[in-house]
Amino acid sequence: MSSEVKFKEHMMPEENPQKGKVNVTNLVNRLNQEKKKERNSNIALSVAAVSAATVFGIILSL
Repeated sequence: MSSEVKFKEHMMPEENPQKGKVNVTNLVNRLNQEKKKERNSNIALSVAAVSAATVFGIILSL
């Protein structure tokens, strides 16, 4: 699922202005951005799961 999003953002080789060179700083920045996005989505999923469990527990206690 997350791999689909990651590959959409990659540039094709013919679009790369620096032929044959890899800019490590750009790769590290891209990796950090992807980690932040994934962390945020994991937090949102965790909050949703805890909220659902809490609501289910409240309904059962009534």
